[in-house]
Amino acid sequence: MLTRLPRASHAQEAHARQAGQPKVTIRGQISEGLRWLFRHRLLRVVAVLLGVLNFANQMGQAVLVLLATQTLHVGTRGYGLLLAVTAVGSVIGGLVSPAVTRWLGLLPSLIVAGAADVGVFIGLGLAPDPAVAALMLAGEGFVVTMWNVVTVSLRQQIVPGHLLGRVNSVYRMVGWGLMPLGALAGGFVAHAAGLRAPYLVAGLLCGLSLLAAVPLLLAAERPVPGQPPVNPSAGG
Repeated sequence: MLTRLPRASHAQEAHARQAGQPKVTIRGQISEGLRWLFRHRLLRVVAVLLGVLNFANQMGQAVLVLLATQTLHVGTRGYGLLLAVTAVGSVIGGLVSPAVTRWLGLLPSLIVAGAADVGVFIGLGLAPDPAVAALMLAGEGFVVTMWNVVTVSLRQQIVPGHLLGRVNSVYRMVGWGLMPLGALAGGFVAHAAGLRAPYLVAGLLCGLSLLAAVPLLLAAERPVPGQPPVNPSAGG
């Protein structure tokens, strides 16, 4: 599909030729976004951490319907209610997260959201009944929304306007690229160790990744010559 997209409009090409600029191509724009992202240490760490968290999340999502119906013994309606509870948590997160980030700051909110995600995975893996699972899923919806509020705010604050689209696309490629592998891994882990195991493994993976990332995130608060500064206490 990407090969069928127009590389640049005729007007853009004509303007570039008149200005003596090199021809604009999709490959060049992607490369520019990649270079910018991987040179910025804060967003680079956040993108990699997002990739790990999404990998872990998909480990659980791949077997959620089986956990609900076979382990927690809810029917199809019960499973639908569990999904609805997740959505409710997301809505609450969207309403509350801006105030939380203004109070804590962007980077502390990011770390809190990551730590809460660890607790959610472990809680789902150990949930004794559907009520606890529903609480954990509501928490997952909340923290995912909170994470999104923080990371979108960071990118909008840091990335130059003319590069925002390119950097966003590359950021999502890095952050979402491991999701299919996470779903595959969740199936293998569940087959080998039971339906609760993917959540416990996901929680452990997220916890170790967050512990490794926290020093890098805190170090990234310090300004680097040539990189745009970030105000970690800004919210919204």
